[in-house]
Amino acid sequence: MCIFIDCLLCPTVIWSAVIGIGVYFLKDYMQGGQFTKETNETGKVVIVTGANTGIGKETAKELARRGATVYMACRDMTRCEIARLEIVKETNNQNVFSRELDLSSLASIRKFVAGFKAEQQKLHVLINNAGVMRCPKTLTKDGFEIQLGVNHMGHFLLTNLLLDVLKKSAPSRIVVVSSLAHTRGAINVDDLNSEKSYDEGSAYSQSKLANVLFTRELAKRLEGTGVTVNALHPGVVDTELARNWKFFQTNFVKYFLKPMLWPLLKTPKSGAQTSIYAALDPDLVNVSGQYFSDCKPKEVAPAAKDEKVGKFLWAESEKWTSKSD
Repeated sequence: MCIFIDCLLCPTVIWSAVIGIGVYFLKDYMQGGQFTKETNETGKVVIVTGANTGIGKETAKELARRGATVYMACRDMTRCEIARLEIVKETNNQNVFSRELDLSSLASIRKFVAGFKAEQQKLHVLINNAGVMRCPKTLTKDGFEIQLGVNHMGHFLLTNLLLDVLKKSAPSRIVVVSSLAHTRGAINVDDLNSEKSYDEGSAYSQSKLANVLFTRELAKRLEGTGVTVNALHPGVVDTELARNWKFFQTNFVKYFLKPMLWPLLKTPKSGAQTSIYAALDPDLVNVSGQYFSDCKPKEVAPAAKDEKVGKFLWAESEKWTSKSD
């Protein structure tokens, strides 16, 4: 017994316990704001893009748990169906559907919308969640730089094609998942498609700034319709978003840096909280054109308030997405 007590009181054990407890509380603190209000979403129809993994999957799961009819709009139908079955099993909500949507293809977006409208007369929440990050120089099927194309242009077209259903279903909401990276972004009006030069980090930040500019411009256009639109930063979340970033695939990151950073990362469930808050909080029914982080309002970067650039981006987005297939 004395030997056991001596072991417990040895400095190595004590310091290990102190560090372990500290890491636990740090991890808990870093999860950020949580949406704790209980709501009943039975009868509500929701679309979540990129819902087969990460933040999107957790968002879809929570909406299903609250009774909503959830459309999981994904590019990879095999993974989407696996996630759908898991959500149905966990929530006991049979009204969860997997549908194909490739945001890098205008044709796929139009096909998805046509199929959705053939099935549903209403849409109460559209969550533009899907995204790609720090990709090598790649073009979408329609010739757009992949990050701007998927993160902004694809969602721009999707949203506009669904506005008639959203207006008919008012009060309804659009939620745009942006990022703190928008604060480092700039809209390159002379080379929006990164044809003259390309930097994967700058292109990503530009696409996230485009999300916020789109949100603010759309909010003005939707005034008086009963449809609101807000953007958000989900936090630094442990997801697959960085799968295209070569640095994060190195052994140094996998076996050393990521374990060191683990206490600072949000879980996908915590990362989904601000999306759920923006989609469901009753206090936000008339709030539009705002930006949230950790389930509360946050100031956007000065570049996101540039109305002239916002109008430029809208006009270019309309022109690009109106291409015939």
